[in-house]
Amino acid sequence: MGIFSRKDTTATTTAAPAAPAADLSALTGDYTIDPAHTTIGFVARHAMVTNVKGSFQDFTGTLHLDGANPAASTATLDVQMASIETGNADRDGHLKSADFFKIDEFPAMTFRSTKAEALGGDDYRITGDLSLLGVTKTISIDLEFNGAAKDPFGNDRVGFEGNAEILRSEWGLTWNAALETGGVLISDKIKLKFDISAIKNA
Repeated sequence: MGIFSRKDTTATTTAAPAAPAADLSALTGDYTIDPAHTTIGFVARHAMVTNVKGSFQDFTGTLHLDGANPAASTATLDVQMASIETGNADRDGHLKSADFFKIDEFPAMTFRSTKAEALGGDDYRITGDLSLLGVTKTISIDLEFNGAAKDPFGNDRVGFEGNAEILRSEWGLTWNAALETGGVLISDKIKLKFDISAIKNA
């Protein structure tokens, strides 16, 4: 219903059918994630009242898109944990320490997809194994296809935005501090944010 539409209370309403998945057949192929135009980020609740945002600056990734059969699509991502940035050098140093990511022992975080689904329209879901601190757990990332274009350099690009939520404690990230007013300094729930631009391989 449009934002300015007036609901007709006398009419019988039925649920609208799901939009068909977009036809991406022409986009089938292998892609490399472009780190210069991609953001791998996260959001954590701090002191129960505000959000701290961060991102990783050093990562590589690939996509295989199968437009005719989206379920055959795959994704990989390798993130260097030393590249974490939250806008505060002391906080970044703490995150790299043994209290959190133990980057000397576990320098990378990886994601390997195991399942892809077309949800209708421009919406997709990719499920896979997230490995961090020697622990591997399954997560699902909801993705929106932002479109495809040829850039000024002749590269065929695709774009996706994605979101996921995890509990950091499931990967052994349990450091915290109690607040005098109750609650804890850092939330267990972490929101993951993906803004992906990928270039089709020649």
